[in-house]
Amino acid sequence: MSENTLQASVSDTICAIATPPGVGGVGVIRVSGPLSALIAQTILGFVPESRKACFARFKNEHGQAIDSGIALLFTAPASFTGEDVLELQGHGGPQILQMLMTRVLELGARPARAGEFSERAFLNNKLDLVQVEAIADLIESGTEACARAAQRSLEGVFSEQVNKLQKELIDLRVFVEAAMDFPDEEIDFLENSDVLEKLGRAGEHLQSLLDQAHQGQLLRDGINIAIAGLPNAGKSSLLNALAGRDSAIVTDIPGTTRDVLREHISLDGLPAHISDAAGIRDSTDIVEAEGIRRARATLTTADLVLLVVDSSQALEPQLALRSEIPGNVPCIEVFNKVDLTAGKAGVDADSVRVRVSAKTGQGLQRLISQIKKTVGASVSYEGTFSARTRHLDALKRTRTHILAGHRQLEQYNAPEILAEELRLAQKELGEITGQYLPDDLLGAIFSSFCIGK
Repeated sequence: MSENTLQASVSDTICAIATPPGVGGVGVIRVSGPLSALIAQTILGFVPESRKACFARFKNEHGQAIDSGIALLFTAPASFTGEDVLELQGHGGPQILQMLMTRVLELGARPARAGEFSERAFLNNKLDLVQVEAIADLIESGTEACARAAQRSLEGVFSEQVNKLQKELIDLRVFVEAAMDFPDEEIDFLENSDVLEKLGRAGEHLQSLLDQAHQGQLLRDGINIAIAGLPNAGKSSLLNALAGRDSAIVTDIPGTTRDVLREHISLDGLPAHISDAAGIRDSTDIVEAEGIRRARATLTTADLVLLVVDSSQALEPQLALRSEIPGNVPCIEVFNKVDLTAGKAGVDADSVRVRVSAKTGQGLQRLISQIKKTVGASVSYEGTFSARTRHLDALKRTRTHILAGHRQLEQYNAPEILAEELRLAQKELGEITGQYLPDDLLGAIFSSFCIGK
């Protein structure tokens, strides 16, 4: 972290409206920094007792009341940011909040950047970076499972696992470097120590953590699902059935869907971004042809494709559409309209084909279970913590260094290279919690936060 960044966190006083835009019963102005108590004295006429809510009138420069409400002062370091923090909780009218905000700015505060309150909590060691990110994840969570996972990360569950792994690597590195510094002790790594065994255990711990983080990342980001098929296969009906509402128009006329319809839904707690587009076929209609082009485009960006097949019609031309799906994108063949055939709903033995009726709902729960299985999502999210793509990338880089160090020691008995790989592994892990983090990455992370958080 740069010296200028740290200095700003203790010299400036920042403020922001902490409640969402619009009219509401309550509106909150949040202030953090050394001027907080002085601002309270000027606006309220007194400095509230720390951590004790009190009713007060909020006054302008002429002593006239702008609003009235609850005032709270949290003195450093016992506050969210680690600095003096003042909260003014008044009525939630936009004009009232703006008048109060203007008064706070007149008294020496400046507008907070996006995420600056959370950034100060991080800089002042109130929270590590995983916990700070979990605040944003908790605010943005779209399902109950997402919210619970974000809360676990906020409570430090993810960080605790990372720190435990850090300690294992530190202990190994201390042993290796001590042995290199004192060669007269004649420590034989392969014969007189269990360093290989400890490396193996660290690798297993890392893989377990990576698997857990993958579940958390799926919960946070969700999966992109593209629905494909010939016209009238029942794609829109399937979208409506999964969404639980009539999102797409359903008719017997081929080519009804022209543009890409997108729905954000929960599949047993797993967020899913589903795209339903035009049926793929040759068409001379200019509008439909554009819709078909967009349908093909959704296949290249999907995490999973549901190829909808009308099981009451000839199968071969419908299954031929698999050639349109990129080879690296998993596909589930959804044999729809089993209510019109003698077939039964369910999952075939090869797990690639699921038989459903979008009209009656038969087999939909089995389809959801198969979707989760295909993308590697857990059946239950109990104990899952939220994670981000950057966390997974850092864990994968950590794994690369541990494996490289293990190989160097086992094949070449090269403790000096092992020590360096362990150092690099530590650095990668440190990026997760913010122990080692470039300023530009820190700025990118906090810029995605809400104003006032």
